Parts: sequence; C-alpha cells; structure tokens
Amino acid sequence: MAAGHVVSVIEPEPDRAASVEQARRHDAPIDVRIEPLQDIAKLETCWRELEARATRSFYLSWLWIGTWLNHLPRGAHPHVLIAQTSGRTVGLAIVCRRTVWSLGAHGRARWLLSETGDARFDRLFIEYNGILAERGLAAPVMAACLDALAHSLSASDELVLSGIDPDLEATAIRVADRSGLLTDVREADVARWVDFTKIDAKIGSYRASLGRSTRQAINRAMRLYAERGAVEFRVMETTSEALAAFDVLAGFHQSRWGSKGSFVNPGFRPFHEDLIARGIPSGAVRMSRTLVAGQTIGVLYNFVHEGHVLNYQSGFLYEPDGRLKPGLVSHVLSIEDSMSRGERGYDFLAGFARHKSQLANAEHAMMWIVLGADTLERRIEERLRRARQVLGRFLRRQASGPTALVSTANDDGCPAEAVQRP
Repeated sequence: MAAGHVVSVIEPEPDRAASVEQARRHDAPIDVRIEPLQDIAKLETCWRELEARATRSFYLSWLWIGTWLNHLPRGAHPHVLIAQTSGRTVGLAIVCRRTVWSLGAHGRARWLLSETGDARFDRLFIEYNGILAERGLAAPVMAACLDALAHSLSASDELVLSGIDPDLEATAIRVADRSGLLTDVREADVARWVDFTKIDAKIGSYRASLGRSTRQAINRAMRLYAERGAVEFRVMETTSEALAAFDVLAGFHQSRWGSKGSFVNPGFRPFHEDLIARGIPSGAVRMSRTLVAGQTIGVLYNFVHEGHVLNYQSGFLYEPDGRLKPGLVSHVLSIEDSMSRGERGYDFLAGFARHKSQLANAEHAMMWIVLGADTLERRIEERLRRARQVLGRFLRRQASGPTALVSTANDDGCPAEAVQRP
C-alpha cells in the first residue's frame, strides 16, 4: 500500500443521496491520503476537531484511539487515513500494517482498521468500529476511504474490518465488488442491549419488563443477599477509587477464567489503567461496585457515550450457592442507575452470554470481514481455517460434554472472554 494514495469519491447509491448532496453543494470531490503515523500530538488536534463535527462510537473517540495508540505493541506500523474536501478534513481512521507468512515463501501485508494484527493485543476487542467522518458526509467518506484502501492492496494483501456495523459492511462489499476483490465474512454477531424507550411506563420498572424466570432469579438473589446486610450499588467517583475497583475486578476475573482470561494479555491491564485514568474525570468511564454488607460481590467496568452505557468488562464473586447471582444483580442495579440518570440504553456489546439474552430487549448487528484477491493461497487458507474451527468445536465438546455448545459464559453474567475474534 503506497502512502499518499489519492482517490475521488465513488458515486453513491440512491439511498445515500441526501448525504452526497451536501458534498455536491461544495462541488468538490473527497480525496484520501494514507500516510505513516509520525506525530500523535498533531493527530490528536485534528482528531478532536473532527470528532466535534462527527457522529461516532465510543471506539472512535480520541479517549479510546489516543490511549490505544500510546500502547501499540512493536510491529504495529500505524498509518493515518485522511479524507479531505476543499481542504477540510472530513474523515480520519487508523490502519495498521502487519506482515504475515502462511503458505507462500513470501510474506504478505495485512491491513487492519483500528487493530494491530497482534492477536494478544487485539484481544482488547474493537467493536462499533469504523471511520471517523463529518456528520452528514459519513456515507461518501466511508466509500472514498474504503475505495482508497482497496485500490492500494497488492495481489496478496488483505484488508481486515473487525466489529463493523451493517452500513460499513455493505459499503465494503460494494467496493470489493467494484475492485474485483472477495469479501470473506469471518464472523457475524450481535450486540445485545437494553433500549430504555421500549420499557413501557405502564409496566412501572425495568425489572417488571423482564421475563418471569429472570425476575424470580433476581428477586431470590436479592433476598438472599439482603439476609446478610444492605445491598448497595456504588459508582466510583475518583480515579483512585476506580483503579482500586479495577484491581478487584481483575482478581475476580482471573479466578473465574485463569489462563483464558483477558488479563493474561500483558498489554491489557496497562492499557485499561490508562484509559480509566483518562476517562473517569470526564465521565466517559464508569466503574461501579455492588456490595453486600460492605463486601464487594461485583465490579462493572462501563463506558458512557452519548447517553448509552457500554458494559466492557466485569468481575464477580461466585459462591457455591447457585441461587446467588452477583452478575444479574450487578447488571440490573447498573441499568436502573443508568435509567435514573436519564440515559437511553445499556449495551452488553458483542459475544454470547446467557445474561445478555435475559436482560436485553434489542440488538445491533456486527460483522468481522476480510477483503482480498481471489488467490489459490487464500482459498487453501480459508479451508484450513474452517477445518481448525470444526476441530476446535469438536475438542471442546469432547472436553466439556454435551453442554459445551450451550454457552460460552456463566449464566450469571460472566463475559465470554474466551471467544476469539478473527
């Protein structure tokens, strides 16, 4: 991929006409450059300025992107994708280049949007991924940026787009088709969430909107906990309190997951301690504890973005009595706290866990896709990858028995960290 590649915006589809009309009024194309990242401070200024003019996810905020850039592992090779029209920046993204070797004698480049290609570091799990684009120009900016990336790929290169929404996926597929590339869907998932607008005021409360068995499990757990003492939900107000709670979360998490847990990744903890320290003062990070008689039974690590809470990580104190549900209780109290603040939704993010289906009432689709040329090497690799997946599922069934395919997480809300993204 050559730095400084420039491409004019592709004529959009009819359903994008409203967005493109704004660009036409300026009578200017959207040009795209791809440059090695050299000055993070300069990028921060540009990113924050565009962020103020953009509709974006938490994962495209400078809080996440800036922290991520400061913790990149060696070999990441970050590049900046810059889209401009009439000298004004209307789109920004980070793509990392990583050389991979597989069947051939020569390495090939893998380009990743907001990821590094380092499997352990990328277990930070990017979701709601995309291109930061000026409000009203998102569709043509996405088309121009993906077209620039697609036309810059060599015959053996790949473009990896992880955790993207259906709009970006559809744009990527159209660009791939025009460029003669194949689109390989590595994973299709949903992010389950609670849409507060769907909770009918006549019902009276969030708990009343839940299924009967879920309500019973929560009420029973609350009664059992209350027999020990007061049940409290407490949001950490200071950075030091939040970091202390994160330390408790890490202990719970590792007790549950051991070598499969997120904290085995040496870059995971430093990244999140930095993110927490940056995000707590602005309210973009919310760390909470659920306590029973003063003892912490659950810690939730959430992001707060444009009226929505995103549950990123959690840790719970599990006990032999299965009627005690620290995860369900913690999430319900957190959701009720969010509703009391006038927020609009509570997002469990992607990945399967039973508590998400029990507590959510809506979902967002999310895709993990790869674009690349149709080569014999890629076809062989794809068959090998699918064979490994089948073998992995078989071995898990053999090791865990008939329940292995039912759930990848504890019913009480322990997140499915063992699930690997492509």
